[in-house]
Amino acid sequence: MDQQTQLAIEAAAWRKLVEHFQKRTDVQNIDLMNMAGFCRNCMSKWYHGAAQALGQTMDYEQAREVVYGMPYDVFKDQFQKPANAEQLAAYAAIRPEQKTE
Repeated sequence: MDQQTQLAIEAAAWRKLVEHFQKRTDVQNIDLMNMAGFCRNCMSKWYHGAAQALGQTMDYEQAREVVYGMPYDVFKDQFQKPANAEQLAAYAAIRPEQKTE
């Protein structure tokens, strides 16, 4: 497979993943972190970092909007639920160096 084809496939897979997470607003970021070790915010950071590495002007909030499909504050108000004690304990067990809010 040539490099351009591989890049196109990877880009299509990324778009599908982002689309999936935009549709699955019922899936909480903390659950993603607990199960997979990454969440929408991680994806936003990766996107932002890649844009910067390619010399593109983009801030983190713009990257979040790409991943969330809307401004983060809107997503948070409409879909994000407070983490419960069980979720926070699971997160602390796998990521003890991280502080939860």
